[in-house]
Amino acid sequence: MIEGIPLHYFLVLSTLMFFIGVYGFIVRKNLITILMSIELILNSVNINFVAFNKFLYPDQLQGMFFTIFVVAIAAAEASVAIAIIINIYRRIGNINVEEIAELKH
Repeated sequence: MIEGIPLHYFLVLSTLMFFIGVYGFIVRKNLITILMSIELILNSVNINFVAFNKFLYPDQLQGMFFTIFVVAIAAAEASVAIAIIINIYRRIGNINVEEIAELKH
């Protein structure tokens, strides 16, 4: 399936996903959208791992193993982040980044 698609298509897709994720992380105010932006960044890295593994070393699976590792870490990160977001929402009733500054007092 990947054999017929040139490498630069994957690189363009991954770059677009990465910068959309960075933009969402910097601009958005909601913690859930910031978490989704981080996931988008991690998935763009996974695309690079798989694409470079397939094109440089087609008989080896190191890129696939790194991708599985990143997905496992992302799942753990998402579960901890969602638990923190739920606790913040229960405490102050809002999950906007500006409102979280109230927790410092």
